[in-house]
Order: sequence, then structure tokens, then C-alpha cells
Amino acid sequence: MKNNLGVPMVALLLPICFITCKKSPDPVHIKTNTELISQSTWKFDKATVSGIDVSSYVQACQKDNIITFLTAGTGTLDEGVTKCSLADPQTSPFTWGFLNNETTLHISTVLFTGGSSDFTIITLSETQLVLSQNITINGSTQNAVVTFKH
Repeated sequence: MKNNLGVPMVALLLPICFITCKKSPDPVHIKTNTELISQSTWKFDKATVSGIDVSSYVQACQKDNIITFLTAGTGTLDEGVTKCSLADPQTSPFTWGFLNNETTLHISTVLFTGGSSDFTIITLSETQLVLSQNITINGSTQNAVVTFKH
């Protein structure tokens, strides 16, 4: 007489395997700084100089500018609807890159009067880009922090 315990054992163990053998979740993709900065266009949100909110002093023609960073290290600055000078081109190309272990953002054009091409990155996330740099205003050097959003 044959032992037919194999079939009932498989029938009992198979449902247990389906219950306990769950599929591993897909690994979470952590975006690189290049992916974060180039995923969408950036617009002005607010600005401070030496800790004082100066957003209301930024000209409307600068507040509506649109900055686009492309993954290839190029980008464009679009003047938006309101141009500060009719002679300014609607879009200006620039190059960009990260420096100092991606703690500094270098842009080949100066974005703000009295500033430079290098910004210290304070925050770079899915929704916010916060940059800092020293600017010279009336012969005095002060720290400016500019926040951009998508």
C-alpha cells in the first residue's frame, strides 16, 4: 500500500506559503540633486537679506522669471510675462553645475545685481530650492537667501 500523505501535505502547505511569502516592495528611488533641480521649472518665492524679508523690494519683472535647469548642465532664464527692459531677450541660456560635493550651485550668469555666479545650496527638494550668496549693496556685503518653488 502506498503512502499518499504527500498530496494532503502540499494542499495544506501551499496556502501557508502564499500567506507568508509576500512580494518585497520595490526599492525607493532617492532622487539625485541633478534629478531634483531639473525635474521642473523654478519660480521666485521669497528673498531675505541678512535675515530681513525683502521680497516686496524685488521687482515684479524679476519675480515672474522662470528658471529651467536641464540635466545636461545647461538651462534657460525666461523673463516671464513682465520684462524689466524691452531690449532684454525673452530667454537667456546658461550653463550650470554642482561644486564642492554638490553644496554649491554654479550658474554661468549672475541672477541678482551685486551677486555672483556661485550659490550655497541650503535646500534642494521636490518642491523647493533655497540658495544663499553674499551680495554687495551700496558697498556693504550682506547675505542674501532666495527661495524658489515649482
